[in-house]
Amino acid sequence: MKKLLLALLCASSLFSQTFTFTAIPDQDETNLKERFSLLATYLSKELDVDVKFIPVKSYSASIAAFRNNQVQLAWFGGLSGVRARIVVPNSVAIAQGAEDPKFHSYIIANASTGLEKADLLSSEVKGKTFTFGSKGSTSGRLMPEYFIRETFKKAPNDIFKKVGFSGNHSKTIALVQSGAYELGAVNFKVWDRELKAGKIDTSKVKVIYKTPAYPDYQFTARGDLDEVYGKGFTAKLQKALINVKDKKILDAFPRTAFIKAENKDFEPILNVGKKIGLID
Repeated sequence: MKKLLLALLCASSLFSQTFTFTAIPDQDETNLKERFSLLATYLSKELDVDVKFIPVKSYSASIAAFRNNQVQLAWFGGLSGVRARIVVPNSVAIAQGAEDPKFHSYIIANASTGLEKADLLSSEVKGKTFTFGSKGSTSGRLMPEYFIRETFKKAPNDIFKKVGFSGNHSKTIALVQSGAYELGAVNFKVWDRELKAGKIDTSKVKVIYKTPAYPDYQFTARGDLDEVYGKGFTAKLQKALINVKDKKILDAFPRTAFIKAENKDFEPILNVGKKIGLID
């Protein structure tokens, strides 16, 4: 009887552990709080465990929190997810947005440049000021830089008069709209969402180029979840994410649905990261 009670107490203690997750800070803080507070509430119910979202200040901080087991799950971009899985062996990509296998970046321009949207990136961008998002962003830095290099056969610093890093997509839009930078690279989902919300003045800033598709955002989980939270926990977590139907949660990302993801889905990001020197 004592052994049974002890086993029950251990099991109770096991499942009473808080499950924490974080995300790359790719937008302004208000949008992040909306997105992840809704998801935390949903996951707490589905997983029958206390789920908390822990915000971080930078892309590198999200990877550090994952590496140090301060969080067990993270919403990463393609590049940050690859980096996190490299430093935490056996971690796995488990879910992504329905739009994420074919993601895009926009190159945006201040109206003063006179540039118009085209299928190819115009040579008229040369000599102008340009801002990426975060240095560790897939859609705000890695893939735009890759396509810029492929187009002009030069590094950004050899193409533009000045190259900056805004820190996130919302700031990139604001900087280009204000004229602080003439050009910028931005996540197409953030642009579309802020445009819909009336936060973008299209008389001041516009999209001039859409990149080819590439894989991007995903949820990555540590590989020891079943040991810590019980057998089958990772599968249960994946199922809960894929089964999100609440339109408020989906709209907050914004995604139409979540689908299954695997580590191999992001091999193109790994290869590009190595090619341009962002991954050793």
